[in-house]
Amino acid sequence: MAEPRSCKAPVRAYISLGSNLGDGPAHLAEARRWVAALPGVTVAAASSLYRTEPQGRKDQPWFVNQVLALDCGDPCADALLSALLGIEDAMGRVRDPVDRFGPRLIDLDVLLFGDEVRTEPRLTLPHPRLTERAFVLVPLREIAPDLMLPSGQCVQDLARAVPHRVQGDRIFQ
Repeated sequence: MAEPRSCKAPVRAYISLGSNLGDGPAHLAEARRWVAALPGVTVAAASSLYRTEPQGRKDQPWFVNQVLALDCGDPCADALLSALLGIEDAMGRVRDPVDRFGPRLIDLDVLLFGDEVRTEPRLTLPHPRLTERAFVLVPLREIAPDLMLPSGQCVQDLARAVPHRVQGDRIFQ
């Protein structure tokens, strides 16, 4: 007898990728390959790469950032987060608990997972700083201009509300 198949539709998730150590574009390309190889995950869209000013700690190299839209067959945000943390580890990310916003080889964050809303120590959805960061809102607007957050806020409006300027592939905030 065949195993029952899941009838659940894939969940659309959005993740951000960032790097400011070494060859940032190459690190993001490698991370995209890892993400695309995750079981049950399809990369539905990828934004352009953006060079962005560091936030928080300014005395570090600029970042390369990107946002991906994913269709996740496993409707579990925790599973996606665990997979992303595994990719970071496999790529050599070292977390400095003292310098939380310092340089990093790769940074992968779950921004949105369907319309899920939660605040837990391990995972907050939507990402708690999503609405404050042009380096996330600009590429998110590029691939999902009509996206509404679970709060009812539109990505277009949020991007307009955050003070920033885009110059070519650079985001200044």
